[in-house]
Amino acid sequence: MSVFDRAYDDPVRVLDEDGEVVGDVPDLGDEELVDMYRHMRLARHFDGRAVSLQRQGRMGTYPPLSGQEGAQIGSASALAEDDWIVPSYREHGAALVRGLPLKQTLLYWMGHEDGNKAPEGVNVFPVAVPIASQIPHATGAAWASTLRGDDDAFLCYFGDGATSEGDFHEGINFAGVFDTPTVFFCNNNQWAISVPRERQTRSATLAQKAEAYGIDGTQVDGMDPLAVYRVTKSAVEKARDPDADRPRPTLIEAIQYRFGAHTTADDPTVYRDDDEVERWKAKDPIPRLGAYLRSEGILDDDSVAEIEASVEERVAAAIEAAESEARPEPKALFEHAYADLPSELERQYEELAALREARGDAAFTEE
Repeated sequence: MSVFDRAYDDPVRVLDEDGEVVGDVPDLGDEELVDMYRHMRLARHFDGRAVSLQRQGRMGTYPPLSGQEGAQIGSASALAEDDWIVPSYREHGAALVRGLPLKQTLLYWMGHEDGNKAPEGVNVFPVAVPIASQIPHATGAAWASTLRGDDDAFLCYFGDGATSEGDFHEGINFAGVFDTPTVFFCNNNQWAISVPRERQTRSATLAQKAEAYGIDGTQVDGMDPLAVYRVTKSAVEKARDPDADRPRPTLIEAIQYRFGAHTTADDPTVYRDDDEVERWKAKDPIPRLGAYLRSEGILDDDSVAEIEASVEERVAAAIEAAESEARPEPKALFEHAYADLPSELERQYEELAALREARGDAAFTEE
């Protein structure tokens, strides 16, 4: 049965919570499976270190991803080399798979605008913090790609809260009308900051919203990386097939959970209880995939230890590289906001420059 020929409330699954096979395993080689597991471990370790950096005052506000590695790594791994991802602000793992260096992600959350600049050949759009604003961008870029005669697919990520924004409806409606090669990937992690999923819509599922736009929609167990890969791969192939019977765009609702806070400025204990968190942690995508790979003889203790060591070394190197960069000047804050800097800001910068000169850059920076 196709991943699209099923009820909207029947999530696609390949592995159960214990790593046992309960669905059709995608055609992936051992090396690809280990690479997926390695990326998930890397994303989880990076996430823990990033939160720690923020708590130590070495980085600004940061949005944790722990719990969502299966959805991010599984979906990004399904793309072809020339495809694009259009992230929100939590897709550090997906961007990593697509080739964005960890240093760049760190720099962005440290306040460096250079962190938003993907290296040449890395098809990752800039981070989008405003909710749902990236959805019309993804649709427009996909349409432009089609008009140029390219066959690239565009994978656009957003959260369940984004489905309540006008940009969600406008972007997907346009994609449905013009058959753009876009895969809309909704990370339904149950909470839009402190607003629960049931307060977003009266629809039984988010996937069924696809029906209104004349496109395919499906649910997937977002904490099952192999199921996410399978569903995304099917959607991407359909996005590239000009002879498909159905519209080329797809809406995927990935059911998952964020283990930590919405951002490091948030306190999730105010609006959710520990029992809920623990129930979802039992579905953790990393041990789920690890158990499957061990059962298949693809992973063992030695290979896991090697992965752990390489992950720690890689994250430590990225942190060292990011922190070796000079802090951006205050003036850079508005560098790309105005064609001509307002006189009031010019006056403030002059006052700041005079203060720094009088007190010395080092002393000013320390305070």
